[in-house]
Amino acid sequence: MKLEVVTIGTELLLGASLDTNALDLGTALAAAGIEIPRRTTVADKPAAVADAVRDALARTGAVLTTGGLGPTKDDLTKQAVAGLLGRPLVLNEAVLRHIDERFRRFGRTMTPSNRVQAELPLGAVALHNPRGTAPGIWLEDGARLVIMLPGVPVEMRGLLAEEVLPRLLARMARAGSATRVVRSRTVRTTGVPESALAERIAAIEDALGPLTLAYLPSVAGVDLRLTAWELTPAEADARLGEAVDRLRRELGARCYGEDAADLAGVVLEQVRRRGWRLAVAESCTGGMLGERLTAIPGASDNFVGGVIAYGDAVKIAQLDVPRATLDAHGAVSEATVRAMAEGATARFGVECALAVTGIAGPAGGTLEKPVGMVWIAARHDGTTRALQRQFLGERDEIRARSAQAALDLLRHALLQARPE
Repeated sequence: MKLEVVTIGTELLLGASLDTNALDLGTALAAAGIEIPRRTTVADKPAAVADAVRDALARTGAVLTTGGLGPTKDDLTKQAVAGLLGRPLVLNEAVLRHIDERFRRFGRTMTPSNRVQAELPLGAVALHNPRGTAPGIWLEDGARLVIMLPGVPVEMRGLLAEEVLPRLLARMARAGSATRVVRSRTVRTTGVPESALAERIAAIEDALGPLTLAYLPSVAGVDLRLTAWELTPAEADARLGEAVDRLRRELGARCYGEDAADLAGVVLEQVRRRGWRLAVAESCTGGMLGERLTAIPGASDNFVGGVIAYGDAVKIAQLDVPRATLDAHGAVSEATVRAMAEGATARFGVECALAVTGIAGPAGGTLEKPVGMVWIAARHDGTTRALQRQFLGERDEIRARSAQAALDLLRHALLQARPE
């Protein structure tokens, strides 16, 4: 099945918002064996919406739109589609009750503008949206199909999974279409350059057969995305599973997870399995480590807190870094980062601690300590490991790479530590 996507919103064209809906749709539809031959973005203008939908229907006979179903004057998607197909808007009483009940649940009264959201093109099916007031809309016009979803990402994703994909798969089954999918799995690595990874797994890459391998570098490391193209679901899963296993065996500890795995979550799980607790001491990262850790659900079970010791006075007062150490070696040094990690361990009474200090730039570097020089330390069970790294990039990139490297240092240290 082919289905075009039209994302609607002037803010998307102005760059004020990222089009995350298009990314989510691409992934989910491909995994269901539905091809997106074209994706279009248009402004919140009825003529632009109508033209995009008309052209998509002429090419493929099926189109999915996101955006323009809200209660404000610039939300005109269903009006444009209704006009294009010659269908009047009619009030859907079930949708109206849902909107009214939702407002009452939050102690509010439904406004006349929200009542408009209960009007659907004649013959359309309302797709229940438990996360918002705008229903999704499924409209079949002979052999043609128009699906309209809200632009709010969480609402769009929910409707796609719960309402749209089941209907599309059923439609494909009725048409006798053989299910061929495009599926991907990702192996996540960190601490290894892209070129070194390519050399290391060259033999595996050459033997992938119908799979493709993409290298996706970022400040977090290099993701290896394996993709199966137009295979049956069972064959795609089998081949992807085999390839992932081969990559993980070859990469060993350089691989820290798959797909949406977060290194902070991996580290917290290692700490949790040992019944330990973790604290952080941060200078140049300014709280990034703490943010990464607290973004993981359940982090409070093992992460107790940290100190942002940006100035030397705070390093001395809060982490007991000796003044003599700072005078002799400077804030960006192995001696200082070790003292920070040990100070955090003592202050919080924990078994594990991470520390980071460095020069994030753009100024402040010297010949001996250039911009991008970072010292990281990981302490666990009475042992401290420290490493120096030289990172390239802008200030935020250096800071993000530093946080990732610190987490990875503790991960490796725990892997090599005594059994859990």
